[in-house]
Amino acid sequence: MIIGVPKEIAKDENRVGLVPANVKSLVRQGNKVIIEHNAGIDIGITDNEYKKAGAQIEDNIKKLYKKSEIIVKVIEPAESEFKYFKENQILFSMLHLAINENLTNFLLENKITSIGYETIEEDCGYLPVLAPMSEIAGRMAIQLGAYFLQNNKGGRGTLLGGVPGVKKGTVTVIGAGVAGQNAIQMALGIGANVIALDVNMKRLRELDNQYKGQIQTMFSNTLNIEEALFQSHVVVGSALIPGGKTPKLIKKHYLSQMKKGSVIVDISVDQGGITETIKATTFEHPIYKVDNVIHYAVPNIPGAVARTSTFALTNITIPYIKEIARLGLKKATNVYPDLKRGVNTHDRHLTHKAVADALRHKYYKLEF
Repeated sequence: MIIGVPKEIAKDENRVGLVPANVKSLVRQGNKVIIEHNAGIDIGITDNEYKKAGAQIEDNIKKLYKKSEIIVKVIEPAESEFKYFKENQILFSMLHLAINENLTNFLLENKITSIGYETIEEDCGYLPVLAPMSEIAGRMAIQLGAYFLQNNKGGRGTLLGGVPGVKKGTVTVIGAGVAGQNAIQMALGIGANVIALDVNMKRLRELDNQYKGQIQTMFSNTLNIEEALFQSHVVVGSALIPGGKTPKLIKKHYLSQMKKGSVIVDISVDQGGITETIKATTFEHPIYKVDNVIHYAVPNIPGAVARTSTFALTNITIPYIKEIARLGLKKATNVYPDLKRGVNTHDRHLTHKAVADALRHKYYKLEF
């Protein structure tokens, strides 16, 4: 199989779909790998390293797409990239189709089989490809919240860990999945008071046992969310519906009652966000205020540590890519049933129910 890896064109997106070790294993398997010129240069991976691993370096992006049977990206294609795809190609990347109807329609119209990293789901509900990015985003959310709490950044001027004789800050984490748990771990590590909310009581019991009562767990409902928000200095939004839009749990009218200069870090913004007043931002302009509450809403938080994120991501994606290349997608889904759940579009059909529901499209059960 011919596998193409373009350089990401989104602003401040320096991650790359494959690293040299991945290329070497794919080439040894008998595949051809085409890497766009300087695809990895921003994280210190040179074209020469890819060449040594057996890749072909391509300067012409049109030729890369034309030659490739499967395109491996990190984030969803921008509209300026649509023109490069060809019918019946496989796209393996983040997709976030529930909030991107233009991309969805393009994939359907061009019979592109798209596999979303964020929708590959095991029987138990675990999202193996999304997990490393969630780990990074959860950990960074606390760093970011603490940073923007500083007075010189427009924040309240509270040190989350406090000092002897002074109250600690409070961090509320809404959604205690992988990202949420990592945020909890980091917040505790710097000495903050921590409140964790989730709708899964089993998860809350696990957290209570894990942290031996060091955190306050609360069932996620309207009253408890309000209570937690009004005492918080940093709020981490990490609720998730795999493939679907996130529910708006932080209502606009709550903001006026929150602490002035407090910070919301909405990790869920790439699926719509849990905050009614949220809108995607960039690393260049990462924050804005509504009712004196700072909103941080960069969709690709792991892109800030692009080298770490790339290696963490490709450690997980490479087994799937190798099986698709070795067996074809249909047989690969027999080896990895979770891969089948990750297929969002196939043969002009929308094959992920949460995405179909979010976009009010007809859902088709995946059939090869």
